[in-house]
Amino acid sequence: MQRYQPITQLGLGGTGLGDMYHTTSDEAARSTVDAAWEAGIRYFDTAPHYGTGLSEHRFGQALRSRARHEYTLSTKVGRVLVPDPAGDIAPPFVSSMPFRRVLDFTAGGARRAVEDSLQRLALGSIDIVYVHDLSPDAFGDAYEHHFRIAAGPGGAFEGLVRMREEGIIQGWGLGVNTVEPCLRALQQSDPDIFLLAGRYTLMETTPLERLFPLCAERGAQVVLGGPFNSGFLAGGEHYDYVPATPAHRARREHLRQVAARHGVDLAAAALQFGAAHPVVAATIPGASSPQHLRRNAALMDVRLPAQFWQELVAESLLPADAPLPGQDQ
Repeated sequence: MQRYQPITQLGLGGTGLGDMYHTTSDEAARSTVDAAWEAGIRYFDTAPHYGTGLSEHRFGQALRSRARHEYTLSTKVGRVLVPDPAGDIAPPFVSSMPFRRVLDFTAGGARRAVEDSLQRLALGSIDIVYVHDLSPDAFGDAYEHHFRIAAGPGGAFEGLVRMREEGIIQGWGLGVNTVEPCLRALQQSDPDIFLLAGRYTLMETTPLERLFPLCAERGAQVVLGGPFNSGFLAGGEHYDYVPATPAHRARREHLRQVAARHGVDLAAAALQFGAAHPVVAATIPGASSPQHLRRNAALMDVRLPAQFWQELVAESLLPADAPLPGQDQ
């Protein structure tokens, strides 16, 4: 099914360039993208939601001088930005450009969002477009209403299929934090790829049961966002963008103990685990500085002992059917 150019196994997520949790200077943002390029990363993901256009603007500034055929770029639809001098700060982002977000899951809204993103990026094309946050965790009781609009006649799904046919984009899917809408999209339309954040990590492996087998059957791929679960597996205090619970902390401590017995950096294991599954095209941790970026690139290349992964399975921290790094796929 793949219609877009290949994606590097390690990508750069754009939340940090949109000032998530803390501000990042334009210089640091540009240096981060430059460091990603130097590390061989050629997949970049952003969204209008990230700092109300700030992340897209910064990616465009950093990528404009690069040959367009040498990298893959994705952004998202579902929120159209309209001018507003007061801005629109929405946690976990701490700053805003002079725009506010307006939800729009129609085909017309998707087309406008893509055209606006191209303007902010100042680039001539976008490879992949995800329908952003179309899931119960984002919209609660309004989820069904928004999904029906997106999946129905004149909705974003239909609009993205048309834009793919027209060559405006190369592929489309959902960018979400839950599995259920991905399953529905595969059943109701023709998505190419999903950006799934935080659901296939060392903390949880929900997609193994239904989503990954269906993706394999349909020829769809998955990009894993949030491999550290909002930074939690790299030592942070947030899980799914909110403070971690005692249960989360207990599981992380168990993972740390196993890692310590094998001399393994848990952050390296977190990055490498998800990428081992054959339907996973890439994993995209966010980074807001060159130091973070270089560390992620180095962690991806660290060789981890097979005994470490085997103990995680033996301790029931990973399911026995999970593909493990180093195994033949």
